[in-house]
Amino acid sequence: MRLFVAVQLSDEMKAALLSTMHDLKKAGVKGSYTPGANLHLTMAFIGEFKDPEAVKKAIQSVPFKPFKLSLDGLGAFDNTLWAGIKGNQGLKTLAKDLRAALTAAGIPCDTQAFVPHVTLIRRASGRWQSVPAPRGDMMVKKLSLMRSDLKDGKRMYKEI
Repeated sequence: MRLFVAVQLSDEMKAALLSTMHDLKKAGVKGSYTPGANLHLTMAFIGEFKDPEAVKKAIQSVPFKPFKLSLDGLGAFDNTLWAGIKGNQGLKTLAKDLRAALTAAGIPCDTQAFVPHVTLIRRASGRWQSVPAPRGDMMVKKLSLMRSDLKDGKRMYKEI
């Protein structure tokens, strides 16, 4: 099964992001928009892995304290448009510690530099720079192990 570890977003934060996505559509930005139910902050992408219990055990081994998460601006990697997360060294340390725990447990995960963001549009085209950035805060109380399934050609994410 295809797995990743994520912060699930509050309904209020999803609403702020969906409002911005609506504004992007009105501004003529085209692309593959992320469905509201799939909006999340990826902490570690694992990919295909058959033992979710081992992943849960690794997640639980990482020290965790609830923290505030704040949206901060829009940005892009190539043609992927995203909402940024306000600079939070604790979040970066958590991602580093999580990835180290996964690796120590023999669980493969991404090794790219962690850039906290929420993907809004893939294969984006059009001028998005004039669209106001989303605003919102939430308390993060836990990390979630997520499963990614393809159903009728669409990605569906489910906590396991």
